[in-house]
Amino acid sequence: MPDPTVPPTPPVPLSALLAREDLGLRQVAGPRDGGTAVHWAHASEMADPYPYLLGGELLLTAGVHIPGDADRGTDREAEGEAERDGFFDGYVARIVAAGGAALGFGLAPVHDTVPGALVAACEAHRLPLLEVPPRTTFSGVARAVWELMERARTAELRRVAEAQQSLVAAASGPDPVPAVLRRLARRVGGHAVLYGPGGAEIASAGRIPTGPEESEDAAGPGASEGSPGPVRAALAGLAGVVTARASRTATDTVAGRQLSAYALGDDRGFVLGVAAPGRAAGDHTIVSAAAVLLSLLTGERHGGSGAARTSALVRLLLGASAEEVAPLLGDDERWQVVHARPQPAPAPAATDPTATGRPATGQLAASALGAALGSPLVDVADGLVRVLLPEGTAPAPQPGWTLGASAPVAPADWASGDAQAERALARALATRAPLVRHGAGAGLAALVPPDAAGAHARALLAPLDGRPALTETLRVWLSLHGGWDRTAVALGVHRNTVRQRIARCTALLGTDLDDPDVRMELWFALRSPGLNRADGGT
Repeated sequence: MPDPTVPPTPPVPLSALLAREDLGLRQVAGPRDGGTAVHWAHASEMADPYPYLLGGELLLTAGVHIPGDADRGTDREAEGEAERDGFFDGYVARIVAAGGAALGFGLAPVHDTVPGALVAACEAHRLPLLEVPPRTTFSGVARAVWELMERARTAELRRVAEAQQSLVAAASGPDPVPAVLRRLARRVGGHAVLYGPGGAEIASAGRIPTGPEESEDAAGPGASEGSPGPVRAALAGLAGVVTARASRTATDTVAGRQLSAYALGDDRGFVLGVAAPGRAAGDHTIVSAAAVLLSLLTGERHGGSGAARTSALVRLLLGASAEEVAPLLGDDERWQVVHARPQPAPAPAATDPTATGRPATGQLAASALGAALGSPLVDVADGLVRVLLPEGTAPAPQPGWTLGASAPVAPADWASGDAQAERALARALATRAPLVRHGAGAGLAALVPPDAAGAHARALLAPLDGRPALTETLRVWLSLHGGWDRTAVALGVHRNTVRQRIARCTALLGTDLDDPDVRMELWFALRSPGLNRADGGT
């Protein structure tokens, strides 16, 4: 079984679902240590759900697939019960093999109680088993999972934004380098240290694991007496790794601590090291922001990079060419242009009045994005953020943002790179991808202007306007090459429903869906970036 596909949302602790009084769930078997995480909920009455699971699911079933009761009062009763016991053991084993997180068994209309053999099988295979009361629908459980996920995602975005604001405030105050390190160590719950050229420890803050060779609080150089402990020594060694090779970052795990090292600036003389007890989803973004701030602070103090950027701006204003000013920004001969817009988010839950629908696009948010991408060269206007990256700094997807990146271009072609990034961002927004790079799988569809493609798609699909179920069924059916069973599984409906909907699409569109040219035309139309999604687009 391949590694499960993890959705871009934090998992939900099973204990959080059990705590929901409106659901009334009760755990009747399996581990109760609170460490079980649910990535999504899925209902299935298949006797073997293995092929339909991705891993991390709370699988919901009403037991329709369970073999009938054994004949009472005959010699076959024991055989029937043994057969049922074997069925439950194999059923639970397949769920565990597929990576299922837990099993929810619904009471009524098929069963009044959870079968004892199912309880025993879940205990044997250490799979949490939940009893779902008759008043709780499976869709209600699934909705609760997504509500908890969205709440956790919003909280994580808020935590990252607050941490970035805190770091920026520290960098703008007196004695900024130690202040940034203190804020960073507090935010990740660990230890942060700045190494200078040659590996010398310049400043540090936060706590590192205690041990026979380590002090409890490492507040600066010399805070620990004697030889360094394993975490401190490993972190110093990791800092040496990034100064000795082309990579700007390196990670390791020592004594249960997550270690990271980030090269600062272009000369790689300064390194930020971080040791933390764990790694939350947004910690990388927080540490990256601190790394860029420290790069600016050390660069301006020791390398004059701030003055060089100011000089480049002045020369551009006075009419110098991009080729002339590019050397002032660094030694890189080629650059990438990145366009970014905040991702739209679902409306906040009514129970969370402080939640926001999308990240801010002000200068602070833009600077934080630039920090996460690894560049201080950021511009923001009308909700669009532009970041100029050296060729060696590959852009990565960022939480809450949609990105489009150009191909590496020379300074003389920065305008062309800006246009490439604009087209890549448009494609990312159209396909709901977090990041699209120019030339990465654009294909023939990218050759048609979005407005023209959208107008053609709306005209072609006009007969399906106001029928989102038909449009979605057609899209999924085409994406699965006309597979009836797979489409039914993907949509959670019966295969006969799929056949009826496709037949209805054929009649409304007045075309032959068995014709590959027709299928291709409809597929391009359904994926058109100019199609109005509110009227049935993908």
